[in-house]
Amino acid sequence: MRQLLLWSLGALVVVWGCFVFLAYRTGIEEADELTDGHLASVAVLLLGIQDLPSLRQVPEVLRLRQERLKNHDYQQSFSVLVWDAQGKLRWRSGAAPVIVFDPGEGYATLLAGDEQQAWRTFSQWNQEHTQKIAVMLLLEKRDALAQDIAGQMMEPGLWLLPVVALALGLAISRGLLPLVELSDEVAALDVQSANSLVARHPVREFDSVVASINTLLERQQQALLRERRLASEIAHELRTPLTSIVLQVQALEADPRFQAQGDVLARIRLDTLRAGHVLTQLLALARSSRGGAGGAPELVDITQLVRLVAAQYAQSAWKRRDSIEVQAPMSVRVVGQPMLLDIALRNLVENALRHTPKGTRISIQCGAVGEGGAAWLQVCDDGRRANADADPPPADSLHLGHEIVGRVAAAHGAVFSAAPAPTPYTTCYRIDFPANACQGLG
Repeated sequence: MRQLLLWSLGALVVVWGCFVFLAYRTGIEEADELTDGHLASVAVLLLGIQDLPSLRQVPEVLRLRQERLKNHDYQQSFSVLVWDAQGKLRWRSGAAPVIVFDPGEGYATLLAGDEQQAWRTFSQWNQEHTQKIAVMLLLEKRDALAQDIAGQMMEPGLWLLPVVALALGLAISRGLLPLVELSDEVAALDVQSANSLVARHPVREFDSVVASINTLLERQQQALLRERRLASEIAHELRTPLTSIVLQVQALEADPRFQAQGDVLARIRLDTLRAGHVLTQLLALARSSRGGAGGAPELVDITQLVRLVAAQYAQSAWKRRDSIEVQAPMSVRVVGQPMLLDIALRNLVENALRHTPKGTRISIQCGAVGEGGAAWLQVCDDGRRANADADPPPADSLHLGHEIVGRVAAAHGAVFSAAPAPTPYTTCYRIDFPANACQGLG
């Protein structure tokens, strides 16, 4: 819209500038022709007078004397000189100085007087060629009249330009309103959902755009569906052989004949378990990407969810000499999908168990901001404490756990991010639910 407005207003200014320039030039030319016409009219009028006053008359400016008549800009003061056939000055009127007699006729611009001012003159003989009249006007007065006429021709254009520019801007804005609405609808589309645009715009040209966007969305949905199904099928297919490998390795570790290869077998078992964990995360990621895969939204007490997950991971924490604690009020309820929230919380806890040194203290916390305020859920640990093991377990290079939690949070309109860790913890990841998702605090 800005580009269209700038180009339209730029073209308007250029065209208007040319119009104003031409109006100014036309005003100058018309004023010159008007003045020359007045000079010729006065000369012809005076040529019809037979008995002019004598030269002894005191020269005076020819002008209106009635007070009831208003002098206006187009009223000019002319000077008149009259010669006989021999070139002798016979009559004079006005403020113009006496110029040298020239038998020629027509228009001329002369310098005369002590100050050598420029005068515009028109001279003509009578039919008997016995009397010549020259009508004179100071050139600067003619130019002032020309400037005034040209300015009055320009002024309407200059006043009208901002009005036309404003009207043009409003017209373009109103004309592009359907395009702005369509742009807002396209910007609000979520490619993860199955929503599509509705062709309800009055401009028929937009129908093809809407149809193209809907076709693109359908193809995107089909591609996402194929991707999720493929990830789910691959993960399911690989979980069985990986589980078999773990069981076979455990059997070999128990066999005395393979005691010498104990370290190698332990490494194989750990790598296989890690691959199985990655596959589990891929399954969770595919599940969290499906719209509505967790069922219809319902009231979920995240306090009970926190306690359940903490109890289920207590054995795993004890084997690592870790500790899991819960800090939560009696009840914090949000509207959401229980399965997806369970997946997100389990990923945060598993990340804290898998990617921190042994002896880590883990805390699962939840709460709400005031009565009916926004709810929050976070998992904190002290894995970066000063007395931690020198070689902690490798971090999750794929960041699948955080990707899963981020998608679950987005599905609930929540925000997932790292949060300042309260003492004595060093790392904290938090999900902030919107206020309208929190249904109560017990």
